[in-house]
Amino acid sequence: MLPMPTDSTPHWSDDEPLECVMVIPEAPNVRTLAFRAPSGAWFKYQPGQFLTLELPTPGRPTYRTYTISSSPSQSLSISVTVKAQPDSLGSRWLIEHLKPGMRLKAMGPAGVFTLPRQPDGKYLFISAGSGITPVMSMLAFLYDRGEQPDVTFIYCAQRPSDLIFRRRLEQMASRVPGIRLHFVVTEEEPFEIWTGYRGHFNQLMLGLMAPDYLERETYCCGPEGFMSAVRDMLNGLGYDMENYNQESFQAPVENAADLPEHDDLVPDEAEPAELVFATSGVTADCNQTDTVLAIAKSSGLNIPSGCTFGVCGTCTIRKLSGEVHMVHNGGIAEEDIEAGYILACCSKPIGRVEVAV
Repeated sequence: MLPMPTDSTPHWSDDEPLECVMVIPEAPNVRTLAFRAPSGAWFKYQPGQFLTLELPTPGRPTYRTYTISSSPSQSLSISVTVKAQPDSLGSRWLIEHLKPGMRLKAMGPAGVFTLPRQPDGKYLFISAGSGITPVMSMLAFLYDRGEQPDVTFIYCAQRPSDLIFRRRLEQMASRVPGIRLHFVVTEEEPFEIWTGYRGHFNQLMLGLMAPDYLERETYCCGPEGFMSAVRDMLNGLGYDMENYNQESFQAPVENAADLPEHDDLVPDEAEPAELVFATSGVTADCNQTDTVLAIAKSSGLNIPSGCTFGVCGTCTIRKLSGEVHMVHNGGIAEEDIEAGYILACCSKPIGRVEVAV
């Protein structure tokens, strides 16, 4: 039996194994694994940190890192939430073999993707898939503090059934007015009514969900492509990226010095560019922050357009050469981009660019 903690109860260290006490289904191929210290030690960590588990897989141990999904305000146990892909050896082993009572060696907690020591600001949490785990820990911690947090929480998934922690998120948001919850799915499910956002997360959705996003500290976690798109979106909207924080669930880092530099392409107003309208025989000098549509109009050329926000696709044209920075809002398909097409309203030339206009 687990002893009741007292003021003198020690904190858990990774010299002691973790004992599994619960395996909780969350979504298809997703389980939350709850652990306790056999000695009754408390857990001390910061929301957003991770554990490394040693898994007794056949042949030799496998080491896998998982973000802690529980809140440090509940210190008697610690949980990780695992999504198993078909080819994921470690996560697949956990879902198929781990049972209550089994013990695993663990190392940590560690990681720098965390809230400030006094998290009293305005926050924007953006996540996709199982990237929800660190921001779930952060939100639960803010909720448990009982100090009316100010959080806009955006969670993207493929289908409604893939929304991990959906009921718990809704429960917290229903009790705290300062938690504003938004779900985005790319696919609906048969025979289920979905009244939330549909499609890929974009700038227009962000403006509707968090009109004051410029005032918020952003924490983002998800697949690399998703986080890159979020950075592009925020850069294009003039967000102060000093207030942006991100974690990759593929390669979390232990020290601030190990944080990767984001080599994002951000158009620079001071940098010259050149746009060649090959069909019309017109060449225009411009800056990297000018859109192809604006340059065409100022050059006396007509490109049909509609929304001018990258949604309708009316201004689709073919790029013949060069590089553009395009942050669209769903108005062009990936296969069209791969074929060389761009949206003139939200594409900005980098260097010399030639288009079929």
